[in-house]
Amino acid sequence: MDCKQFFEQIKGKKIAMCGIGVSNTPLILNFLSKGAKVYACDRRTREMIGEMADTLEAAGAELCLGDGYLDDLEVDIIFRTPGMSFNLPELEAARKRGIAVTSEMEVFFDLCPATLFAITGSDGKTTTTTLIAKMLEAEGKRVFVGGNIGKPLLPEIENITADDFVVVELSSFQLISMRKSPDVAVVTNLAPNHLDVHKDMEEYIDAKKNIILHQNAFSRTVLNQDNDITVDFKKYVRGQSLSFSMEKPLKNGAWLEDDGTIHMSYRGIDAPIMHRDDIAILGDHNVENYLAAITAVWGFAGMDSIKKVAKEFMGVEHRIEFVREVNGVKYYNDSIASSPTRTIAGLKAFPKKVHLIAGGYDKHIPYEPLVPYILEKVEKLYLCGATADKIEKAVRNDKSYNGVPEIIRVENVEAAVKKAHEIAKAGDIVTLSPASASFDAYPNFVARGNHFKELVNKL
Repeated sequence: MDCKQFFEQIKGKKIAMCGIGVSNTPLILNFLSKGAKVYACDRRTREMIGEMADTLEAAGAELCLGDGYLDDLEVDIIFRTPGMSFNLPELEAARKRGIAVTSEMEVFFDLCPATLFAITGSDGKTTTTTLIAKMLEAEGKRVFVGGNIGKPLLPEIENITADDFVVVELSSFQLISMRKSPDVAVVTNLAPNHLDVHKDMEEYIDAKKNIILHQNAFSRTVLNQDNDITVDFKKYVRGQSLSFSMEKPLKNGAWLEDDGTIHMSYRGIDAPIMHRDDIAILGDHNVENYLAAITAVWGFAGMDSIKKVAKEFMGVEHRIEFVREVNGVKYYNDSIASSPTRTIAGLKAFPKKVHLIAGGYDKHIPYEPLVPYILEKVEKLYLCGATADKIEKAVRNDKSYNGVPEIIRVENVEAAVKKAHEIAKAGDIVTLSPASASFDAYPNFVARGNHFKELVNKL
């Protein structure tokens, strides 16, 4: 089916869009313009949604708001928002009543005529997605970027051609119901994450597998050779299997030599590309993101384009983002670090011990793996939020803990910034890298990072 046929089919259909936010609002307006009857559904009240509620009603949408927003929806199709659990009882009930339950990304995959790259993983998704897009753009390709990175692509489907390239970031929540896979699939790594929503680690891993399970013989799969879970995915690969590694030479994929040279080996030919020092952004984890991106774009983008991006790209916001230097103290915003593995990567990026602000919403992930890095890389540990007790307990229970770093309990991020400003001396580094989600105090990690930057800029 092409997009013209699809939009003909939805004309006059009753469609419920779950979630009035960044990803669904353009979709609601787009579907209304195509003649669909759209119900804009959201748990929040009209007051919480604000002016957007008026805008959508003026465009012709019917609002279904409040706690019972999914109850007894009598529609033809339900579009669930990316963060909504596929197994939600209300959605299960809708399926039993014969209502189709889908998502923007599922429909987009069905209709997209372009070469499609998709990236998933526990960490590094957004940076790798951005790098791939920028490398393709540097090569002169027309590129559309979307998915979990924040922008819906379905409203743009009529502008996308077979000559274009689409690069999407996909979360486990999006992938759990996907039954189509991309031309090029990248899995950056896998570690425990989102266990507050997924029933167990097995369900989380199974969701991620969908990025490759429906590929064909002409597809490309890029897997992390240094991650046991992603290595296990190789048995499901149906097309071209490539890898990347920070630890060992490879015959097919990008790898890092001991002297810091990045190589790409492909079909018996090894090409040294650049030195890791040519990469403008900090950290081993970003070298790893480059290895993943290089492997994905090889044959689509040349070495000059890859090296150009390495030297010019200064990073994605909220990812070890330098904010400001105050009285000789450097402040970094790493709000994206909503899991221990992310915070570990952030700590390893710095050449010295740091003042770490951590804690937040509990995703039911163990904090013990983070403790050795806290003991090695943290000078002062400022804890707040719902996970503060768990992190403190994990640190204090470690046999190696001897009172260093000092653990400082604070009420919130604002109090942490104030306390760090009092304690830190010239030459010190203060980083917000929470190892927890933001939902106990903020709507998302972006709001948390922006608040942190605002606080630092007021010092």
